[in-house]
Amino acid sequence: MADTHHIIALADSLSACADALHARLMHAIRQPAPGGQAPAISQGAAQALFENEVTLRQRANSLYLDAARLAASGLDSAQQQLLDVTARARDAIARIDRAKDLIDIAAELLSLGAAVATGKPERLVAPLEKLKHHVDALLPTR
Repeated sequence: MADTHHIIALADSLSACADALHARLMHAIRQPAPGGQAPAISQGAAQALFENEVTLRQRANSLYLDAARLAASGLDSAQQQLLDVTARARDAIARIDRAKDLIDIAAELLSLGAAVATGKPERLVAPLEKLKHHVDALLPTR
């Protein structure tokens, strides 16, 4: 990425995605399953989402700590794409009703955060495209 501000913006966006994921998780836990008292989400799915949320926050925090190093690593060509796709992912998280889609988006955000943290632009292509594809399937293109 061209400068530290863009890296911090990406970390902020990943943190916001984690916040949105947490809100959806809490909603799913409080929502009863049709015809029952149990939550609408299984304990296993809720635990997986919580673990993804925590890991996503760790990745965002890592980006904050490594902002100066990453700024010089040649990720500048992807900076706006990264910011755009993570903003769309946050919007998708807020609207997703199925736990599977939440888990998939969280996993893709984690992969993207890990690829950015490596500081190697060639590792960004696959996770970025996968996340864009999934978000496009869930939300109409802007």
